[in-house]
Amino acid sequence: MQDGNSRTAPDILATTQTWKEAGRSVALATVVETWGSAPRPAGSHLVIDADGNFEGSVSGGCVEGAVVAEAIDVIETGKAAMLEFGVADETAWRVGLSCGGRIRVYVEPVS
Repeated sequence: MQDGNSRTAPDILATTQTWKEAGRSVALATVVETWGSAPRPAGSHLVIDADGNFEGSVSGGCVEGAVVAEAIDVIETGKAAMLEFGVADETAWRVGLSCGGRIRVYVEPVS
């Protein structure tokens, strides 16, 4: 697995297309909203395949692990999901978003 924090959105979208063309089942996670201190801005992307491989970044640390796990479910079911991580949420510390902010991440299957 790779964490491509320095990769730009067009790079991630190109990777998504390349993976699809190679026959891989993939999902795309996008930061759609941030509030307060957040590690990645809105518009940041993470592409995930059915084996849990990923490129890009929507946050970092354990938050990405949670997004990858959800993305695998999204690939299997074909149903998109909206995820929210924030310091006010008791899961914030468990998934590593202790920066004091909140992020919303939309995870969708790519067809």
